[in-house]
Amino acid sequence: MLPEPYRLHHRADFSRTVRRGRRIGRRDLVVHALLLEPEVRIGGPRFGLIVSKAVGNAVVRHRVARRLRHICAGLADEIPAEADIVIRALPGAAELSSAELDRQLRAALRKFLPDGSP
Repeated sequence: MLPEPYRLHHRADFSRTVRRGRRIGRRDLVVHALLLEPEVRIGGPRFGLIVSKAVGNAVVRHRVARRLRHICAGLADEIPAEADIVIRALPGAAELSSAELDRQLRAALRKFLPDGSP
């Protein structure tokens, strides 16, 4: 489970990240990442997920979202605290293993982060 301080909740936060952030596309994921100005924030980076009906039925969508949340929880220490990240799952994500989702997400974040850490 992704702890509360690491989650994007408000539509405005999602919109700002998608519109102003950098977009990194992978075969089955699109990652939007935005580094905000350093501010007082509790917790670390914030993650938001978009898993639409195109991915599959409710069971499939929830499985993909659970896997992505678990991966994001593991990445929280490796990403700058001022980052907002929105992950959009594409239909092919339903067929992927957790390891493959993790590989694609890390590859996208390596392009975003200046030091290429994850």
